[in-house]
Amino acid sequence: MSIKCQNVMNIIEKLAPKILAEDWDNVGLQVGDPRADIEKILICLDLTEEVLKEAIQEKANMIITHHPFIFKPLKNIRMDLSSGNIIKQLIKKEINLYTAHTNLDIAENGLNDMLAEKLSLKYIETLFPIRQEKLFKIVVFVPKGYEDKIRDAMGKQGAGWIGNYSNCTFQTLGTGTFKPLNGTNPFIGSMGKIEKVEEVRIETIVTQKNIFKTLNAIIKVHPYEEVAYDIYPLENQGKKYGLGRIGEYEQFISYEEFLSILKSTLKIKHLRIAGVRKEFIKKVALCTGSGAEYMNRAAMLGADIFITGDLKYHEAQQAKNLNMTVIDAGHFATESIVMEGLKKYLDKEFIGMKKNIDIIVSKVNRDFIQWE
Repeated sequence: MSIKCQNVMNIIEKLAPKILAEDWDNVGLQVGDPRADIEKILICLDLTEEVLKEAIQEKANMIITHHPFIFKPLKNIRMDLSSGNIIKQLIKKEINLYTAHTNLDIAENGLNDMLAEKLSLKYIETLFPIRQEKLFKIVVFVPKGYEDKIRDAMGKQGAGWIGNYSNCTFQTLGTGTFKPLNGTNPFIGSMGKIEKVEEVRIETIVTQKNIFKTLNAIIKVHPYEEVAYDIYPLENQGKKYGLGRIGEYEQFISYEEFLSILKSTLKIKHLRIAGVRKEFIKKVALCTGSGAEYMNRAAMLGADIFITGDLKYHEAQQAKNLNMTVIDAGHFATESIVMEGLKKYLDKEFIGMKKNIDIIVSKVNRDFIQWE
């Protein structure tokens, strides 16, 4: 059984829309063909020669990475160098390469949420908001009797969501007028004659990412040859997206117990610790990968402890001044959980589509930094 590469991309981007990615990032299909049939997927954090060899041995024809393999514009592709040889092998073996990076870091239920949930934190919120979802109102006019079909089509595409309520719309009855001209095939009326039709105006709220698929769904089920609709930008406050998460435990836990939980969760034996040790921990902030720049924000929000990777010397000094414990659990360790998390998500989506697609997590993708 197989699935089109484009369909896999759509499923990933439903979780982590590309619009969420930072401007400097490079996400999406990096090598391959959206029309390709995908039978087996390998998920990794970094694409290396060892990981590529693993994918070839496993007969995977799609690799999903978290870190972009092609990050900056290529000036050359040299087969005598590792990067050039990897690109050559990807093309030769017809292996599609896809990356979900900062869009997956930022996304709701993405990488940062995966870690927060693994640590069993409650009341999880975004640590550092960097953008807010844009909202629009979409209005469509439909002949009376077709409003339920249009409303259902809109709702299935995510339009009409307000908080924990779905399919939220408002409708008013009115009279629509139009005159079919030469070359038309009107659903109602005759060419050259002005028609007056009892119509329903249906309006609802829609996020920016769902506008076009909602419009496509409307047009697909709408009885008219030409669909009349309006789109209005709104000033309503949309959902906030950003890096890092902050949450807390229901009760205080000891410092030693928290370290044990963290090591067990990330499957590591060592941690780099800076700042002031707190005897008890309740409020926890985190940012997977490299996120030391957000420790001030974590301290301002009252975090007892902040978890990230790639902590530098002077950042460690800053942690002490903030009277907060900062833990460097490693870039790889804080992000490698994305492999199992993404596999779990894709497995669930494929089951819902009744697609039996084999997904494996790389066994050779290792931390580039080793502790002795």
